[in-house]
Amino acid sequence: MLDFNTLTEFSSTYCIAICAFLIPANLLATLLTITFTLLHRPTVQVWQAAGIGSIFALLMILHVLAWFMMGVVMAPTYILLGLASICLLANLGAILRHRRFVRADNYNTVDTCI
Repeated sequence: MLDFNTLTEFSSTYCIAICAFLIPANLLATLLTITFTLLHRPTVQVWQAAGIGSIFALLMILHVLAWFMMGVVMAPTYILLGLASICLLANLGAILRHRRFVRADNYNTVDTCI
């Protein structure tokens, strides 16, 4: 079972290390997802990149929520929450956009074959 006291203590003890890892990881994974989508990479690669990016974004959201549980309400907590939310939405949007690209390509391929 999850012990929130342990999680909040871990989050406050290693905050600098957690943020130093998660911020670049969020940005790079989301950028990779968007790049794969725009380059029309296979669906599996887009889903893998989006999944990894979403995991990093969710971890950042959990880290920020731990700070909210401790009562730390400052500008960096809102900035990090906004960054994680934008990355999560960008990954979701990239998946939806890629699905649209794939459908459009399949539709165009069917039309040109007839």
